[in-house]
Amino acid sequence: MQPTESEVAEARSRVGGPYAWYVLGVLVLVYVFNFIDRQIMSILAEDIKRDLGIGDSEIGFLYGTVFGVFYALFGIPLGRLADMWHRVRLLSIGLALWSGMTALSGMAQNFGQLAAARIGVGVGEASASPVAYSVLSDYFPKEKRATALSIYSSGIYIGGGLSLFIGGLTVERWNNAFPDGGPFGLVGWQAAFMAVGLPGLLLAIWVSTLREPIRGLSEGIVMPSEERPFGKFLNELSSVLPPLTVLHAARHGGRSLAVNLVGLAVAAVFIAGMSHFTGNWPQWLALGLAGYAVFSWSQSLSYRDKPTHKLIWGTPTFLLMVLGFGIVSMTNYAHGFWAAPYAIRTFGVDKAMAGFFLGSGGALGGFLSIIAGGKIADTLRRDNPSGRIIIGFATVLLPIPFILLQFTTSSVTLFYIFAFLASLFNSMWVGVAGATAQDLVLPRMRGAATATFFLGTTVIGLGLGPFLAGRLSELMGNLGHALIAMSAFAPLPLLCFYYVYRNLPAAEATRIDRARAAGEPI
Repeated sequence: MQPTESEVAEARSRVGGPYAWYVLGVLVLVYVFNFIDRQIMSILAEDIKRDLGIGDSEIGFLYGTVFGVFYALFGIPLGRLADMWHRVRLLSIGLALWSGMTALSGMAQNFGQLAAARIGVGVGEASASPVAYSVLSDYFPKEKRATALSIYSSGIYIGGGLSLFIGGLTVERWNNAFPDGGPFGLVGWQAAFMAVGLPGLLLAIWVSTLREPIRGLSEGIVMPSEERPFGKFLNELSSVLPPLTVLHAARHGGRSLAVNLVGLAVAAVFIAGMSHFTGNWPQWLALGLAGYAVFSWSQSLSYRDKPTHKLIWGTPTFLLMVLGFGIVSMTNYAHGFWAAPYAIRTFGVDKAMAGFFLGSGGALGGFLSIIAGGKIADTLRRDNPSGRIIIGFATVLLPIPFILLQFTTSSVTLFYIFAFLASLFNSMWVGVAGATAQDLVLPRMRGAATATFFLGTTVIGLGLGPFLAGRLSELMGNLGHALIAMSAFAPLPLLCFYYVYRNLPAAEATRIDRARAAGEPI
């Protein structure tokens, strides 16, 4: 149903205005809670390892892989639902889910229970950024979009910093007050999960009061409402959730089923081979199924929505942008997660102090980095259609010297200083990547574009980064050496960004024509 002229006029007055900035502020707070709930495991890692009897690779799996895979997979159907349904309601439900599951993490008594709770957190959090990116793209015009998305993304670093401080302080004080376990037998790390999870339920009520913007108004391409959003959502879900993926593929004919089964066979060979080679089957089962699910979704999208498939999966510029920033996020997640355990092991600092210095430094550095990156990117784009991608090159190269110094110094003070200096540069890319993904598609495709972009930052970034660093730590016998080794991946994103820089203007300029050629009625 199309909005009325009076509704359009009222909504247009809010684009870029005070209410848009109010919405941005609330969404930043949501993202802060998002990353508090996600990142708090870093400062709790040593206690969880001890109590559950697991190693570095398993804790990396719990923090990154099991969360990231379900975050990525459910981000696809939830991203599409964000393109079709009331986005504010979707975010409210998702926030309540992930907050509740974070609190339930505090009840976990073993590895399996904590993994199940982390799955729930991942599913709930998958609703956040597809909704936020889409809503903010409708509340802010294109020339201010990277800035707005960078401000929103600053919640990553504010939340990540607060999680370390809150988690470290909660654990220390709880364990000091209840050395043999507190009420219901809870220990410090369990109490910390509850302390950060429960307030999110109240925030979900606040979010539900936000006004839903008119889709596409900021670009003058008003999109009609979808009449059957949940039927299409369930259809989308079946395209990514094994084993429903096989039945979904069969609905498109025998050839589609055969191609899908080949993809499943490749995934099975990958899982078996990597599990045999490394001895860690949960990690590769999760990643293998994630890869197969993404393949199934792309295959399904090519039948169900050719224009969206064309602008995302049929655009090498989009795919290499996702791959490049996915690898950047892989090293960022590895360094961000393992910094606190490294400080505790190497320098013997208590959790509250490590949480305070790493948390406050990371929050300030990340906030400054992401805001500066967005502002500089918007400035560069005024005279150069590919100008934003220059930030991609910078965010790969500039942090490396400080990372090398951070994990080789024998001074805890210098460790904190170098961590802060690295954080001033390694977060510049986030708003840039989000804005670029939005600019390469049409307004109705923004949720799907965001979900695809987050496939890189979650399946590659979260799914590989913390686990790979943990596994290297076990093999090398030195966590610091493992974290330094992660910087060796730098040439890969640089090659991706070189291609994107050269081809971005043409890809963006032809998006409407290419969508129309694929059947888009525009």
